[in-house]
Parts: sequence; structure tokens; C-alpha cells
Amino acid sequence: MRLPSLFLTVAALLPCMVAAAPRLPSGDAEVLEQLPARRDDPSMAELRQLRAAAAAAPRDPAAAASLTLRYFELANAEGDPRYVGYAEGALRAWKEAEAPAEILFVRALLRQYRHDFAGALADLQRTLQQDPAHVEARAWRAAIFMVQADYVAAARECAALVNLASELLAAGCGAYVEATTGHTQDAYQRLADVLRRHPGAGAEARLWTLTRLAEMAARLGNDAGAERHFREALALGINDNFLLAAYADFLLDRDRPKEAVALLKDWVRADTLLLRLAIAEGRLKLPAAKAHVQALADRFAASALRGERLHLAEESRFLLRVKGDAPGALAAAVENWKSQREPRDAAALLEAALAARDPAAAAPAIRWLDQSGFESAALRRIAAQLR
Repeated sequence: MRLPSLFLTVAALLPCMVAAAPRLPSGDAEVLEQLPARRDDPSMAELRQLRAAAAAAPRDPAAAASLTLRYFELANAEGDPRYVGYAEGALRAWKEAEAPAEILFVRALLRQYRHDFAGALADLQRTLQQDPAHVEARAWRAAIFMVQADYVAAARECAALVNLASELLAAGCGAYVEATTGHTQDAYQRLADVLRRHPGAGAEARLWTLTRLAEMAARLGNDAGAERHFREALALGINDNFLLAAYADFLLDRDRPKEAVALLKDWVRADTLLLRLAIAEGRLKLPAAKAHVQALADRFAASALRGERLHLAEESRFLLRVKGDAPGALAAAVENWKSQREPRDAAALLEAALAARDPAAAAPAIRWLDQSGFESAALRRIAAQLR
């Protein structure tokens, strides 16, 4: 989960995994995989500079925070959680009681990545106590409240951004809440108008806004508009895991697996993207599908062994759509709903409950659908079948 995703538990569900046990390394010195970064890669050169600066001043919070934030950005861009482990290591010098605002903020990002939402919210609140004008802390609180389906709290954070942040960020925050609570058309129009008024907005801000607009357009049945927004976002040339996943879902939902394979063929390290690639390859009966399915099964099993099941919604989708294991998919979706209640989490629970013929298990998602007013013809069809 991340703000430009807007806004991403431990359960022993190994019996649900229809995969072999993951291979264990023979010793601590064994190299399992090398990150595919070239020394001449500008992002890696920047990372080396940040590491050197942090090493030269181990008690400088600004240096540690900059390094941590860069690791976090790489984890989101690449879909590789190892960067989060490196980021956590960069913060070990600071104890809870003495952490300044910049350290509290980046630690909150790492905690929400690990789905410690309560810890992240507490760190963000402490950040704001030290720095009431901290825009990113306010925005991330809104993001976490959205994940928890606490729309009143999210709207309150978005309202606070009006006097602190750019018009585009504040409008985007508010539009996401509106679009999730039954006002998609209004939110879409308002956000599109704001984006037009800010042609010079930064690439990251444009990418987030365009992705949100694409998703809203798709839900409104405006496929041409959604396609245009997705392509504009891709043309910015920024590696973004969430954008790729959202566009891949758009393509798969419209039975365009060939285009999904072309989009994702170089993104096998990110579990969320590998899942969509495997689904597309399976539909096309491509030889690569078998190896990718096995890789996913091994990764989910390894995550469960570590107690780090951070992608339970994706695991549920894998079990249902790839393995045909409806009971296992439902168990993963039910566990996921305990901590994450975004639309995609509702979709996982509804689809798995329907496949498992267990309407009672879907009750929380149906209740969310009714109470939120979320506009999705697909989800409402499934809910009607379950009722």
C-alpha cells in the first residue's frame, strides 16, 4: 500500500497452499538472488550516495530519512520488499522516545508497508505533533484510513490538506474518498478539471492523478477515457507497481491478455504483477505460465512461513483463478478483510465466497458495499448472486 496506490497478517493458511515447501538456503552465506541493478543505473548511483551520507553521519536524522525514503520508493516501484528490510536497518539508531519528525514519518511508511496500520497512524500523529504542517504525514493518514474504510476520518485529513498542500494533491485526496463513497462521476469531473488547471504539475503527481482518473472512468463505463488516462500515465516513464497492476486488471477484465503479457513481461519480481502475468499467460496457454505459477506458489508459501502474508488479496486471487481452490481463496480473503477493506479486497472476498458457495462469509463485504455506496456494476452483480 502506498499513497499513490492509495492508499495497500499473520495467519497460518499453509494448508490452503497447493505448492511445494520453499527451498531453504544451505547457509547464511548462500546468495539466493541478486537485485538486477547495474552500477551505471542513475538510481543506484543516487542510492550509493545516500548510503555514504548516512554512514558518514550515523546520527543525522535527515541523512537516515533520505536513505530510508529512497529504499521505500524503490520497494514500491519495483515491488520488491527487500528494500523495506534495508530501510528498516537504516533507522535502527533511533529509539521510540527520541525520534524526530523526519524519522517518525519514514518509520510510519515502513510500518504501513508491513500492515502495522495502528503503529503507522501513531507515528504519523507524532509527526504532526512535532510538525503540524507536514503535508505527507496528513496525506498518508488519509491513505491508511481509506484502507481501513474509515471514510469520515479520511475526509477529515483531506479537508486539512486544503490549507496545507497543492490544489492537485488536496483535490486528489478528496476525490478518492468521494469516488469510493458513491460519487464517482462528480469526483472524476472535479479531479479532471483540477488536473487541466495544473499542466505543469510534477510527473509523480500526474501519474497518481491519471491512475485514479483511469480507475474512475473504467467504473463509469468510459473505457475509452480509462484507456487514455492509463496510456498518459505510462507515457510519463515512471516505474510504478500500482499503475501497472491497475492497467493489467483493466486489460484482463476486457479479455485482452496478450496486451497484459506485453505490459508485464519484464516485471516478474513483483508478486502483484507476476500474478497478473501468470493469469494472462494461462489464458493464452503460453509455456511460461507453468514456471510463473510455480514461482508464485513458492513465494506465497515462503511468505507464510515468515509470517509476512502482505498480499493476501493477491493470494486469494491466485488460489481462485489459477489453482481453482475456492475454499483456500476464501480463507485468504476472509483473513485479508480483517486489516484491509479497499474495493479490491471486497472483490476478492465476494468472488471467493461466490465460488465457494458460502454467502455468509461474504456478509462483511456486502455490508461494506451497501454502506459505502461504492459504484461497481461487477461487484453488485456478485453481491446480488450471493444474496
